[in-house]
Amino acid sequence: MHIPDGFISAPVATVGCVVAGGSVAYAVKTTKKEMGEKQIPLMGVLAAFIFAAQMLNFPIAGGTSGHFVGAALAAILLGSWRGILIMTCVLVIQCLVFQDGGLFAMGVNILNMGIIASFVAHYIYRGSALFGEGRKRKLIGGGLAAWFSVVIASIACAFELAISGTVPLEISLPSMVGIHAVIGIGEGLITAAVLNLIMATRADLLELQKA
Repeated sequence: MHIPDGFISAPVATVGCVVAGGSVAYAVKTTKKEMGEKQIPLMGVLAAFIFAAQMLNFPIAGGTSGHFVGAALAAILLGSWRGILIMTCVLVIQCLVFQDGGLFAMGVNILNMGIIASFVAHYIYRGSALFGEGRKRKLIGGGLAAWFSVVIASIACAFELAISGTVPLEISLPSMVGIHAVIGIGEGLITAAVLNLIMATRADLLELQKA
């Protein structure tokens, strides 16, 4: 889902940069106002974990591969705005150090994998609370939130490529959604597994965003 340079048009890249820049600026503002002492080190730990986890690829059919995104886990633990900051740090380092995603396309990559994925995961997980507060609900809710965050971000990516004139929507949309629906299963399983470990060892971390 990391869009390289040359795949999006200047207007799309500009809109991505404006939306990403405004969102990150607001995320910094609200985080400075609301963040507690426990959240500060957790943000660093989560960023490091997501960065390392994204380096590991798992195979998909047809010789393709996918990797953990991590926006859902960050948003579930710390809320959507902190999730955006964590994902922005990860994506910027990946772009500048590993050339994973283009500099020109950084705004849309942050928009897709940081902003859209974080908000989708955050609200789907919160919505799942309507069905109870048990351990099983949290694991299922976390898995579904992670799956939807990946799939909806891939839909946004497909539209961006189509609007840029790179790939027609009738080609980009089914191919992006199809492959990321499979990748989302891995994302959901990893997210649920991490949440299960957290509930078994540090269940209080799941309450930080409510504090």
